[in-house]
Amino acid sequence: MTALHFISGLPRSGSTLLAALLRQNPGFQAGMSGPLAGLFDALVAQMSARNEFSVFLDDAKRERILRGLFDSYYSDCAAEVVFDTNRGWCARMPAIAQLFPEAKVIACVRELPWVIDSIERLVQRNVFSPSSIFNYSTGGTVYTRANDVASQEGMVGGPYDALKQACYGAQRDRLLVVQYDTLTAEPAKVMHAIYQFIGEPVFEHDFGRVDYDVTEFDERAGTPGLHTVRGAVKAEPRETVLPPDLFNRFVHDAFWREPDKIPGDLRVV
Repeated sequence: MTALHFISGLPRSGSTLLAALLRQNPGFQAGMSGPLAGLFDALVAQMSARNEFSVFLDDAKRERILRGLFDSYYSDCAAEVVFDTNRGWCARMPAIAQLFPEAKVIACVRELPWVIDSIERLVQRNVFSPSSIFNYSTGGTVYTRANDVASQEGMVGGPYDALKQACYGAQRDRLLVVQYDTLTAEPAKVMHAIYQFIGEPVFEHDFGRVDYDVTEFDERAGTPGLHTVRGAVKAEPRETVLPPDLFNRFVHDAFWREPDKIPGDLRVV
């Protein structure tokens, strides 16, 4: 593994589409959210003072063990550049900067009403298959589901807070914010920005035919279609399935679109 970068940001904001595009490059490895962030957190916790054997560990050992986790996980990967995807990486920017000084983080974002709309569409499309997103619960309404995912511990609220931390944090120089609307409407512009950001030679991608499918994973999660990408990259305007009051609750949360609310050196495409 010669280079490691990360894909993070908000759910339902184009990370799977981005990974599907990146993997068209034969020198790249990218995919849907994986287990590394969870394994990383578990290791950090086990090496903390709550474990009586932590007296045998200093920070140098902890760093070697954590780097070893990535080396072991990707030891069978022949790609020259690896992108590991997880919504949790934005919350771990200081650790990434220390462990992998050359690594960059791409944060995929989308206006929150449309993130929640996208989740609700999946739920309503799969009415006979309760989703792991809501612990396989069959009750509730669009309001209770929106409140659930938007909470600080929820599927959307947690990553949103982590995104803000990354955008305003000391490591934002290694962060590139990629807007879903730009990715779908101007994919070539986004890909050129990413190649420039990570310092790799530009590759000509096929935006007319993009495929990525992990049907077995999605069906096991009770949410068929969660990570499916097929066909051409294009913007597809649509009406929301959210009631107006619920949609409007989140319309002002896209802070990355307001230059006066973000650091001047934050990269947004």
